[in-house]
Amino acid sequence: MQIDVINFDGKAVSKIDLSDSIFGLDPRADILHRVVTWQRANSRAGTHAVKTVSDVAGSGKKAFKQKKTGNARQGEKYNVHMRGGGVVHGPVVRDHSIDLPKKIRSLGLKMALSSKVKEGALMVIDSEKLPAAKTSVLAKQIKKLGLTSALFVGGADLDSNFKKSAANIENVDMLPSIGLNVLDILKHEKLVLTADAVSALETRLA
Repeated sequence: MQIDVINFDGKAVSKIDLSDSIFGLDPRADILHRVVTWQRANSRAGTHAVKTVSDVAGSGKKAFKQKKTGNARQGEKYNVHMRGGGVVHGPVVRDHSIDLPKKIRSLGLKMALSSKVKEGALMVIDSEKLPAAKTSVLAKQIKKLGLTSALFVGGADLDSNFKKSAANIENVDMLPSIGLNVLDILKHEKLVLTADAVSALETRLA
């Protein structure tokens, strides 16, 4: 399929061919769900933890004498039902990551790209390079393109002026082509690829 390549002024400057095997698939919700679940699980730190009875500092001395105190008998000060004691069945340090075959990950990315094409939410620009780092100028250009929530994807590296200019614009994020992922695509209303990004993605996903 062919799509127009535009500049930041919204004017078509050329056309580009998109591979049907990457941008022309029928999206499947189950595949996208599996990939998003895998991404979110792998991003969890798993460093939450509480102290169990064996972790609480203190001696094993009996809390108070067995009888004639008016209290229920206690053997230790750090049992789970005592103030300052351990926690039972609390969170422990663990790895939340799950496995997902590379073929499913690759297929999920293709389907996410295809879903944007199907929704008419994919744009291709000739380049993201800017002559100077000016947030106000870029914000006006983005507004002219009608973008309120967009993910910009460049080639191997993003232009430094563009990164500085876009850093403080609300609902606008940017990634190099190697960092493109399903979750970030689905989080934004529009996906904006540079011509270099299209070439890099087709090489990566071929």
